[in-house]
Amino acid sequence: MKAPRPAPAARWFLHQQWTKAPLVALDFETTGLDLKRDAIISFGAVPIVAARIELGRAVYREVRPLVPPSAESIAVHHLRPVDLREAPSLEEARSDLRAALDRRLIVAWVAEVEASFLAGVFGGSRRYWLRRTIDAFRLARALERLEGRDPADGGGRLEQTAERYGVPVEETHHALDDAVMTAELFLVLAAKLAARGDGRLKALRRAARRA
Repeated sequence: MKAPRPAPAARWFLHQQWTKAPLVALDFETTGLDLKRDAIISFGAVPIVAARIELGRAVYREVRPLVPPSAESIAVHHLRPVDLREAPSLEEARSDLRAALDRRLIVAWVAEVEASFLAGVFGGSRRYWLRRTIDAFRLARALERLEGRDPADGGGRLEQTAERYGVPVEETHHALDDAVMTAELFLVLAAKLAARGDGRLKALRRAARRA
């Protein structure tokens, strides 16, 4: 039986300016991307309130997985089995993740990954979680097209896009640092897109989906 899901943000926020919405930038690091086999080994969640990042309320947890990290995943996120030996299990850390996401709209980089693992943690389909998420990767692609840039120029990784828009690059593939970068980049992208037209949250979601 899955743990209770975090409550979604109130739907009326979709019709407000994006700056009024309760948001949280989320990043998972995992043992791999095979959803049937792999597991979460850390997560970072950074609240965004009134278009400001609240670092003092950010949450970072390492998680002891049932499946040991592969050599390939260790090379990416540098978390070894010995580093996770004393970490809480996902069952123990789930309440912290739930509290971080409760009544907030999620912001993620390449949201399909986070949505898929959230479905594994809390139940529901990937589509359900994607409806609760704004994909910062797709927002960047939407803005680049409006600016007349080729979205393929400069690469599509988080750190490359952050550099293009003047966002400080933190330690990559660390869940909290990636969540901070995602939050900072989202603020830049949302402000630029809103300045070009509709600043309501539903307009940003629509732009991301069309991208």
